[in-house]
Amino acid sequence: MNAVAAEIASAEHNALVAPHGGVLRELYLPPEEAEALKRRSASLPQWTLNQRQLCDLELLLNGGFSPLQGFLGRADYDGVVAHMRLADGTLWPIPITLDVDEAFAASLAEGAEISLNDTQGTPLAVLTVEDIYFPDHLAEARQVFGTTDRTHPGVAELLDRTGSVYLGGKLKGIQAPSHYDFSTLRLGPRQLREWFAEQGWHRIVAFQTRNPMHRAHRELTLRAAEKVGAKLLIQPSVGRTKPGDVDHYTRVRCYRALIEHYPKQHATLSLLPLAMRMGGPREALWHAIIRKNHGASHFIVGRDHAGPGKDSQGKPFYDPYAAQELLARHQDELGIGIVPFPAMVYAANRDTYLPQTEVEPHDEVRDISGTELRRRLHQGEAIPEWFTFPEVVKILRERHPARAQQGFALFFTGLSGSGKSTVAQAVLARLLETGSRPVTVLDGDEVRRHLSKGLGFSREDRNANITRIGYVASEVVRHGGIAICAPIAPYAEARTEARQLVQSHGRFVEIHVSTPLEVCESRDRKGLYAAARAGKIKGFTGIDDPYETPAAPELRLDTSAISVADAAEHVVAWLREQGLV
Repeated sequence: MNAVAAEIASAEHNALVAPHGGVLRELYLPPEEAEALKRRSASLPQWTLNQRQLCDLELLLNGGFSPLQGFLGRADYDGVVAHMRLADGTLWPIPITLDVDEAFAASLAEGAEISLNDTQGTPLAVLTVEDIYFPDHLAEARQVFGTTDRTHPGVAELLDRTGSVYLGGKLKGIQAPSHYDFSTLRLGPRQLREWFAEQGWHRIVAFQTRNPMHRAHRELTLRAAEKVGAKLLIQPSVGRTKPGDVDHYTRVRCYRALIEHYPKQHATLSLLPLAMRMGGPREALWHAIIRKNHGASHFIVGRDHAGPGKDSQGKPFYDPYAAQELLARHQDELGIGIVPFPAMVYAANRDTYLPQTEVEPHDEVRDISGTELRRRLHQGEAIPEWFTFPEVVKILRERHPARAQQGFALFFTGLSGSGKSTVAQAVLARLLETGSRPVTVLDGDEVRRHLSKGLGFSREDRNANITRIGYVASEVVRHGGIAICAPIAPYAEARTEARQLVQSHGRFVEIHVSTPLEVCESRDRKGLYAAARAGKIKGFTGIDDPYETPAAPELRLDTSAISVADAAEHVVAWLREQGLV
C-alpha cells in the first residue's frame, strides 16, 4: 500500500459520521501502524506533556475536539483568537496549542516529528511540526478571556506558566492516556455514541459541571430534559478545573450518589477529561461543540457558565447571561440545540424548587452558596435536606472534615534573617505542646540539603524548589497533617503555585515575616549579606535579586517589633480563631 492509500485507509478507519451532523474524526492509527510508530518514537525528540496538554491531547485523539486534527498552527491560532474561527472559517472559540520552551523549539525544524509522552515517559502520539511561532500572550488573554487580570485562572496560566513558543501540526495517535480511576465512566465520543444507540436514545441533553451537584442541579437538569423531550447526559469535567475546586474523586462519588435520584433509564453519567480555561462565553461555546462530538443533541447553558467569579476589583469577569447570548447567536451554525436555563431556587413556603424567573414577591427563597456550604462543613454544622441529599453530605463530610480535623500548611516567607525559621520552630513547639496531630517541618535549608539537592539559585531553580515544597506540603495536608514551611520564596508566582497545590486538600496559610532588610542584615551571622554587597555572591535576595512582597497574606509579622514568642502566640491564636486547632 502506497503512502497516499495508507493515509486514506487510516482516515476511513477513524471517521465516524455524527448522528446530529458533522464527522467525528479520531486521530488514532490502526493497531499495527500505532505499534510501529511507538517503536520509532523512541528515536524522536521527546516532549513530556503537562496536565493541560495531556487533557487536550486526549480529546484531540478521541475526536472530542473534532474537527481539529492536531495543535493549532499560526493561521488557525490567529483566526481563533481574533474571530473564534479556524483559518477555513469553521467555528472554534478556544485556542488548542502546544506550548514549549525556547530551548526545545530551537532544536526543531518544520517537518520534524516529536514524541508526545505522559509523565511516565509513555509515548501517546507523534506530532509532525508544521509551524513554530511566538504568540503574544497578552493579546491572547485580552481577546480570548477579555481581560489581562491574573485573578482569572486562565489568564494566570497563560501569562505565568505557558511556554513562549507554540508548535502546530497534525497528530498520529499511538495510544490513549491511562486512567485508573472510574474507568467504566470514561467513555470517549465513539463509545458514548455507541452506548446511546444501544439504549435507543436519540435526543440527549448534556449538562456540564465542575462542582458537586445538589437538589437544585437535579431539578434544573430534569426540567431542561423535559423541556426538549430528551434523555440526560451528566458529563462533568474531570481534567483540570478552577484552583480550589473540590477534587474530582470526591465529585464523582457525589455524582454517582445523585444519579440514583433520577428516574430509571432517564439519565447517565460520563466523565470528560477536559482542562477547563474558565473562559466564560467562549468556553460555553466550546463546551457545546465538545458535547455535540460526544453525541448530544442539546446542551444546557446556565447562569455564568464557566465563569471564574470576580476580578481583582470585585467585579464579575462576565455578565451572567453572556454565554447564553453568545450561543444563541451561533445556534444555527453549532448543530446542537441550546437549552438556556435560569438558576433554580428553593421556595420554602412552597417546599419546592423553581426557576429564579418564576419567583413571586411572597415566596420565601432560601439558598446556600458554595462559600456557606464550605463554612458549614468546616464548622460541622447541619446541612438541610432541602439543599442536598444525605448521601452527598456524607461524602462531602468525609472529604472536608470540620476544620479542627483538617490538614493545613503554614507557609512562612521572608528575607534571609527575617526570623521565619525561628518563628516556625516556636509555632511547632506550641502546636506539639497542646495537641497530638502530626506536624512536618519543611525548612528552607533542610529542603535544600535533601529534597532540592542539586538545584541552584536561578529563578527557575528557586521556583522548582518552592513547587517541591508545595507538593510535599500538599501530601501532608491531604492526610490530615500540619505542614510548616519556611523558605525565602521570593517570587509570587511560585508561592501561588504552592498555594494551589495545598488548597486542593486543605488550608494554605501564608505568613509574611516582614522584618526590614536593614534588620535582617544586622542579624547576618553567616556574612551572606556582606558578601552579596561586595559582589562575591550573585543573585542574593534583597540585594541584587528581588523579593516580591506578598500582596495579601493571611498573616504579616515583623520580628523587629515583636518577640519570637509573641509572634508564635499570634500565629497560634489566629489558628484557633479560624477553628484549625
